[in-house]
Amino acid sequence: MADVIWVYAETSDDKITTTSLEMLAKASEVGKAEAILLGPAPDEAVQTLAQYGASKIFRNADTVYRDYLTLPAAETVAGLIQKHSPAVMLCASSYAGRDLVANLSARLDCGAITDVGDFQLKDGKVEATIPALGASYQNTSTLASQGTRLLLVRPKSFEPKVSEQPLAIEDVAAPADESLRQVHMKERVTVKREGPSLEGAKIVVSGGRGLKGEENFAMLKELADVLGGAIGASRAAVDAGWVPYAMQIGQTGKTVKPDIYFAIGISGAVQHLSGMKTSKTIISINKDPEAPIFQYSDFGVVGDLFKVIPQFIEELKKRKGD
Repeated sequence: MADVIWVYAETSDDKITTTSLEMLAKASEVGKAEAILLGPAPDEAVQTLAQYGASKIFRNADTVYRDYLTLPAAETVAGLIQKHSPAVMLCASSYAGRDLVANLSARLDCGAITDVGDFQLKDGKVEATIPALGASYQNTSTLASQGTRLLLVRPKSFEPKVSEQPLAIEDVAAPADESLRQVHMKERVTVKREGPSLEGAKIVVSGGRGLKGEENFAMLKELADVLGGAIGASRAAVDAGWVPYAMQIGQTGKTVKPDIYFAIGISGAVQHLSGMKTSKTIISINKDPEAPIFQYSDFGVVGDLFKVIPQFIEELKKRKGD
């Protein structure tokens, strides 16, 4: 009988997150994939999970999971784990996922492995692969404890695949204990976004310290608009206050895996590389020929970005007939 792998499904922008679907793909590959979906979700959420490999979904749409952080979800998931004992439970390395796994690890006294890029089951044990130093090295880790293994998975670690399964839905009860309603969500703030999201963009145009100021990101926006891509940034640009944190790519920001990644005025620090190194094609523009980013680039331009980018935009517009 195949090992049962659970995926804690999350929603964002009224749809199941891409990372949830990525984890389902891996779970289906390793064993029998099942999902947990708690709190309000779009009407098609259950069908989406089934389409991407979930053979069973534990479901409760109660708003307690949305309005109160961590504790209600942890109570429900811990109870399900104790009842069903899946081999592995996967959570995204998101704010919600990290909080949930930390709580479950303490409740169940089972430990957890974080920042997982891959995993496999061997003789009843889970062996996780963890990228290090900008994914230049791969470390492996196992959990010595018995019972369900908890893994926090990096975004873009797996490719989502349509693998529709016969679906069973099990309704679960929401916790009624008032002591679990200690941390209340007071307000949700949505950062206004123009163009495609970073996480799903096929082309990402990212800028760093070499842009020298907030106003010069307008040049990158123009390039992204011409290419139909999204704009990202290095931590240096975010720390300088030029762009919001939502645009940060790297170890402490978002992980992207586009078809084409433009690194413009970015030196290539290890922390940034960890968030974009797996891009299919990396194109870098930097005036410093010794910039580390060139070591990881498929194409590199040594030059003044303030001269190169306008010429590039002009040529692209010509070829598109704009």
